[in-house]
Amino acid sequence: MTDRTLTTLGFADVPAQQPLTYPGRPITHPTLLTTGELWDLAPTPGRLGTWTVSPHPGGEEPEEPLDAVLTHLGHPPTPHRHPVIAVGSNASPAQLHHKLSRPGHPATVPMVPVDVHGIAVGCSAHIGRYGYVASAPYTAPGARTPLVISWLDAEQLAAVDATEYPNYRRVLLPGSQYPMVMPSGERLGGAYLYVGERGVLMSPDGTERPLPGGGDQSALLTRLLASSPRLRALLGPDPRSWVTRAGADPAVRTTGTRIFQEEGWALPQPNLLRCPEDGQHGGPGEPSGPKSYDALSSRE
Repeated sequence: MTDRTLTTLGFADVPAQQPLTYPGRPITHPTLLTTGELWDLAPTPGRLGTWTVSPHPGGEEPEEPLDAVLTHLGHPPTPHRHPVIAVGSNASPAQLHHKLSRPGHPATVPMVPVDVHGIAVGCSAHIGRYGYVASAPYTAPGARTPLVISWLDAEQLAAVDATEYPNYRRVLLPGSQYPMVMPSGERLGGAYLYVGERGVLMSPDGTERPLPGGGDQSALLTRLLASSPRLRALLGPDPRSWVTRAGADPAVRTTGTRIFQEEGWALPQPNLLRCPEDGQHGGPGEPSGPKSYDALSSRE
C-alpha cells in the first residue's frame, strides 16, 4: 500500500515548530487527514458526506462515502461538523495535525479547497506566539480566493479557538454575502472565519500588505525590519533573530505588536468583525453555540 504519511507526501514542516516555514504547505485537493496520513476525497454531486474516500483507510473497501468512513473510524460525520475557513497555517495538514492531535488520539479532519468570494489574505497586525507574523483576512470586493475549509468537530473547534484567541475572533461568514463554492458545485450557506482583532498590515502605498511570494515569512520579516528602526532594535538584525526573540518572550511580542500600531501600519477590518459570532443572532428557538454544516446548509 502507498505510504500516505504527511512526511512522505511532503508535509513535514510544522510552522509552530519551525516558524520561518509559516504558513506551511497547504493542501491543494480535497483530502481526509487522519492518523497523520492524507487520503484523497473525490467530489461527487451532493453534499460532502457523500464524497468518496480512496482508498478506504483501515477498511477493506477500495472506496467508501466520507460519512461512512468517519463513522467507521469513530468520529462525528460531516453533518455535525463545523466548516472553518483557513487563511494561514490551518490550511497546512501538518500544522492542523500538530494543533489537534493528542497522545493516542490523532486528528481526523476533512479538508477541502474552496473558492471564497470577497475575501483576500493579508498579514495580521500582531506577532504570534511562535514569533511569526501570521495571515489574516480582509474584505476585497471582486476577489475570488482559493482557501481551505476544514470540517472540525466540537472538540477540535474548541482546540483551534484556544490557539487563535485573543488575537483573532471567530465569526460566521455568510455565504449570501461571501459566496463559497465547493469543488462539487455546492454553495455553502456559511463558514467560520478567524478575523484579526488588530486588523491587517498596510503596505507603503496604503493598501493591505500581502504575504510575499504567497507565503514567504523570511521575506516579510526582512521587509518589516527594513521599514522600522524600532523593530530592528527589538527583533533584528534578521528573520531568524526575529522569530527566536519573539517566540521566547511574550513581552517582546507585545512590544513588537505595539510598534505596528504606532508606525501606523494597522488597517482595521470592521466589516468582518461585525459578522455574528457563533450565529448567536439567529432566530428565536435556534440552538446556541457554533452552527454545524447541517444547520448552515438547511438555513439557505
